[in-house]
Amino acid sequence: MAFNLNHTSKVTKMVIIVEFLVVSYLLYTLTVSVYKSYQIDQHIATFMSDNEKIALDNKQKELDYGYYSSNAYVEKIAKQNLGLVKPGEQVIVIPSSDLPVNGADQNNGTNTSDLAVRSLSNPQKWWKFFFDIHA
Repeated sequence: MAFNLNHTSKVTKMVIIVEFLVVSYLLYTLTVSVYKSYQIDQHIATFMSDNEKIALDNKQKELDYGYYSSNAYVEKIAKQNLGLVKPGEQVIVIPSSDLPVNGADQNNGTNTSDLAVRSLSNPQKWWKFFFDIHA
């Protein structure tokens, strides 16, 4: 019986070692599978985020295309760059010499603030024309 017990003890140890190796391998493959699944989920999330950004860009480009191909934009560019007007429209141009200006030199009739008026932008000239009231 001593021989049997010793032999059974060795077999039991071998079975435990084999089971430990099998469990270790299964845990390793499970860990690798979970990590690969995590990586795939991260790639999917990244691609979905990129798709949303691309969809927003496409939507904006569609809106831009609609605006740039509209009659309103063509008319704006024709007026702005080519100086064209619609029939019946009148263009009002305010020359810088017609603006009311302070500081006119009475001796020789020259305007001392003419440079200041010339440096104003078009909206500033309109503001000065309408709201800069001189008595």
